[in-house]
Amino acid sequence: MDTDVIVAGAGPVGLALATELALAGTRVVVIEGLAERSGQSKAMNLQPRTAEVLDLRGLLSRADGRSIGRIDEGHFAGIPLSYEGLDTRYPYQVGILQGRIEAVLEERLAELGGELRRGWELSGFEQDAEGVTVRGPETLRARYLAGCDGGRSTVRELLGVEFPGTEATRYTTITDVVLGAGTEEPPTGWTTMGRTRRRRADGSFASVIPIGEPGLYRLVYFDGLSERTEVTGEEVAAALRTFYGEEYELLEVRHASRFSDASRQAARYRAGRVFLAGDAAHIHPPAGGQGLNLGVQDALNLGWKVAAVVSGRMPETLLDTYHAERHPVGARVLDNTRAQGALSASGLECTALRKVLAELLDVPEANRAIAAMITGLDIDYGGPGPTGTRLPDFRIGAGWASGLFHSGHGVLLATDERHLAPAKPWADRVTALLVDELPWPDVEAALVRPDGYVCWTPPGEAVSPALRAWFGEAG
Repeated sequence: MDTDVIVAGAGPVGLALATELALAGTRVVVIEGLAERSGQSKAMNLQPRTAEVLDLRGLLSRADGRSIGRIDEGHFAGIPLSYEGLDTRYPYQVGILQGRIEAVLEERLAELGGELRRGWELSGFEQDAEGVTVRGPETLRARYLAGCDGGRSTVRELLGVEFPGTEATRYTTITDVVLGAGTEEPPTGWTTMGRTRRRRADGSFASVIPIGEPGLYRLVYFDGLSERTEVTGEEVAAALRTFYGEEYELLEVRHASRFSDASRQAARYRAGRVFLAGDAAHIHPPAGGQGLNLGVQDALNLGWKVAAVVSGRMPETLLDTYHAERHPVGARVLDNTRAQGALSASGLECTALRKVLAELLDVPEANRAIAAMITGLDIDYGGPGPTGTRLPDFRIGAGWASGLFHSGHGVLLATDERHLAPAKPWADRVTALLVDELPWPDVEAALVRPDGYVCWTPPGEAVSPALRAWFGEAG
């Protein structure tokens, strides 16, 4: 084998998966067709759960250092969602351009000894009982292949996995532009996004958002386009005038593209030795800013599992839990983005529906429930009590529980020493620690997977079976 895992795609999902594998000592090669990052702003936010995920690996401070600010609320089809009161240390979105997240992950991958090959276009692959042979500028052999190569995934297409869903009916334009002052100085703060949004009665809209460089802004607009065409500078200038009049002067269009409201999900996230993650597994409109976050969380779920199987500690059956856990999460995001699309349509019925929903979301409990869904904080993989849910970060001595996950190991926390003793034979892969209290009342122990989700709590059987089920045999 040339390597253990080949990851196709060097976007945030592919790089997150590769760093997770390399952290566990798995040999990984990332292949990417682009010779360099495009420079387009693309995704612009980390939802609270993704901030927590980066913190689990000690990377959030690096991202924070490159952020363009914070925004303290989200939205559901433009209806405000308050993040206040969410059970997280990060009740806000971290504003950061996708390229900067990629840079953080790329740097970390290099530190861990992972390899990134740019200008490497995948043209085909075959899998057998032992591994996958990948063809491109050269032939590479690995035990597994992960397709993180976007919505038009070559890996998914060659794999022949069905990608059912709905066709595009409208196209929204996204541009990175340089603006000068017109009658009004352009906004400078990340939290000005809502103030600069323009919505018209026919359902068209536009927004201007500063993206961290003097004069550089993202202009997003929908003007009724129902088919994909090339974006021209004249069109961008006309859209700016239509929605903002003479407020801004267009000096330059750096990047321009379109995204659609197409919504699809792969029927299977795993086919033998090949996996799909991120946009290769699911596409949807960017309503609520969930796409990058959904994909990075796919990567964290998959990475430690593949690493455990490659190491020989866990059987192949562990890999089936990737589809079982992440496919429903992706389906739920597709549902809520479709719902937001319906709420954003024109017509008296949709206007009335928005009014009713806005009144419902004025109820704090309802607002908090939808905010938890959009942020990814309410993900539940199933089980009694807190089992299947994320471990909320909490103080342990002078530090935080999240710091225990930097190594990529599992964690066993208990308020009674008797729950810790059985974990000693797993000390090479599970950190066991006595704590004064846990985040849930009347819970005296919790075994937590490397991705931060609880996989065992008492009462019931002892911890040893859960340790074997998720971390392999002792020793």
